[in-house]
Amino acid sequence: MNPASTLRVFVTDDEAPARRKLLRFLAEEPDVVIVGETSNGPDTISGVRDTRPDLIFLDIQMPGMDGFEIVDALGEVSPKIIFVTAHDEYALRALEIHAFDYLLKPFDQTRFSKVLADARHEAVKVRQRESHVGPQHLQKEVRSPRNPRLLVEENGRGILVALNLIDWAEADRNYVKLHLGSHTYTVRGTIEGIEQKLDSGYFLRINRSALIRMDFIDELQKWTHGEYRVILRSGQTLMWTRRYLDRHSDLLRKI
Repeated sequence: MNPASTLRVFVTDDEAPARRKLLRFLAEEPDVVIVGETSNGPDTISGVRDTRPDLIFLDIQMPGMDGFEIVDALGEVSPKIIFVTAHDEYALRALEIHAFDYLLKPFDQTRFSKVLADARHEAVKVRQRESHVGPQHLQKEVRSPRNPRLLVEENGRGILVALNLIDWAEADRNYVKLHLGSHTYTVRGTIEGIEQKLDSGYFLRINRSALIRMDFIDELQKWTHGEYRVILRSGQTLMWTRRYLDRHSDLLRKI
């Protein structure tokens, strides 16, 4: 196993069957190392401080100390949090504290695998940035509100989508479609509203309707009237129109 690609995971749930389910799913992932499991707040706090995991699956409702209190107690040493609960009313509070994602019980392996894949992808990005900027600066960066989450609905369930992991977004009248891998989430709002939530250093607004993560662009092709065809890794082709080219003139001079 390559240490650089290993995801170190901690699991906390006061219910043994729920904990075993998470551990079983995690055991099927070749790049995951389970560094600890606990059933209460105090053991979780000491365990996370000792093992420094990349990710913790954290139950919200537990006797004595709930998941939010655990996060508060961990402070700056808190890893990325995926809350696990049977109660969707906690989703908005999870959003406020920048939880990475939210698993609503009962969940299946497909939903679990999607959440874990997103966490794995983000962990790789964090390590890449760490090699350039150093861990002290990085800690401030990843806990910043510039890594926002958006609560969306899928099959009647609330899901927290990490906006900085979207591949691209497209406007659709009063809605925006967010494309993340094979998933597409539709939210009410505007492309301008989504753009304001994203890190402008990683995303390009290429026309009235489309916003793209830079590393999801496979190729740029010069087109007529000074415009560009943008080929995405998914094979999708979009147009980068003149109106939006001036926003990124410095970038284009490097192409």
